[in-house]
Amino acid sequence: MSDFPQLPADFVYGVSTASYQIEGAVEEGGRGPSVWDTFCAEPGRIRGGETGAVACDHYHRYPEDIALMKDLGVDAYRFSIAWPRVQPTGSGPANAEGLDFYDRLVDGLLEAGIKPAATLFHWDLPQALQDAGGWLNRDTPQRLAEYAATVGERLGDRVAMWMPLNEPVVVTMFGHALGTHAPGQTLGFDALPVAHHLLLGHGLAVAALRDAGASNIGIANNHQPAWAASESADDVGAADLLATLTNWLFADPILRGAYPDGFAEAMPGPVDDDLKVISAPLDWYGINYYQPVLVGAPGSDPVVSPVLEGATAAGLPFEPRMIPDVDTTDFGWAIVPDGLREIIVAFKERYGDALPPVYVTESGCSYHDTPEPDGGVPDQARIDYHDAHLRAVARAIDEGVDVRGYFAWSLMDNFEWAEGYTERFGLVHVDFDTQVRTPKDSYRWFQQLLKARQT
Repeated sequence: MSDFPQLPADFVYGVSTASYQIEGAVEEGGRGPSVWDTFCAEPGRIRGGETGAVACDHYHRYPEDIALMKDLGVDAYRFSIAWPRVQPTGSGPANAEGLDFYDRLVDGLLEAGIKPAATLFHWDLPQALQDAGGWLNRDTPQRLAEYAATVGERLGDRVAMWMPLNEPVVVTMFGHALGTHAPGQTLGFDALPVAHHLLLGHGLAVAALRDAGASNIGIANNHQPAWAASESADDVGAADLLATLTNWLFADPILRGAYPDGFAEAMPGPVDDDLKVISAPLDWYGINYYQPVLVGAPGSDPVVSPVLEGATAAGLPFEPRMIPDVDTTDFGWAIVPDGLREIIVAFKERYGDALPPVYVTESGCSYHDTPEPDGGVPDQARIDYHDAHLRAVARAIDEGVDVRGYFAWSLMDNFEWAEGYTERFGLVHVDFDTQVRTPKDSYRWFQQLLKARQT
């Protein structure tokens, strides 16, 4: 066991996915269209013109995928429930076929000894709600709460962990400020009301879940250190602003009941009253981590990173840089395991006793893996990635942070949003032509890690 990262005996190991990225069956079972169906249909939006219409066909193949997870030996499976599968228009009575699917999925996981961890909104907003204004409309948070109540009443007795939202920062920034994700709006700072309505929806959904008898509720928020490209005042200011926009703007309202200085005035509605809803106590807090961001003032360096592509064009006063002297994934993302320790410890330092137990709800890497003639899928770089990031979590625990678990992104290769099927994050290789699943070497490594802790 000494060859593996050393985490507490009760540490939760899991894998993650998202509905639009794996389910397919977008016109089956009564599912309505989502903003991602619409976005994918727009020419030039997705690499290669690909869509999630079939994806991994998980809707039909979920028993096979549960069997893979059982064989892997994970404690928990983080999946998302497709809002348009449960409420095809985003409101009104539940679609029985949609709820039945998740009922079967949850029961199958429990039969396999795997704890279900459900995300309610992983970006696939029903298109009918977008047509009514989407997250710029104050009614949408109320609709999320209604949806949460519906799902909570059906599954609340069996789901072990709940997340109303996944990465509201990505929905706000990529979906509404920069336009690279659905619904493709380029509002710049005028996207701030989206952030507020997402957070309000989170708070309302927490209450609705609790009223429905659900428990163990958190959130999956994307966070990362923002490093200044130099010691100049402009670069330091740019990094501080990005850290505020991507970290504290989405964590402070939940954990402090207040926005960072200067942001409350930009938010719509009765903000003080809303913050009381947003800051409803959570049972745990989820951090999704992939890489730090090196930031400079616009125009100060010609080597611009694609991490926040379009930021300068959208009028945002910061520009991401390439981080020097670090390895990158095939996606071009920097591999900085200690950045995970850094952001976890930063949360403890900022929030103190107000920070509930932490889970790493996503971390992973894309490599363009291909099966070998012998049927294996070697991916030593992915093994190294997860090994190093789990060791970073162990260091954060050693520094006094209560970290309870780690969910690898992802169980299997899937539809990677605007990148289509080019980027592969999975522990399991998927041939998207045949839907054949092939465990990679990283799957076998996790399997050995999970077996070793039992000895």
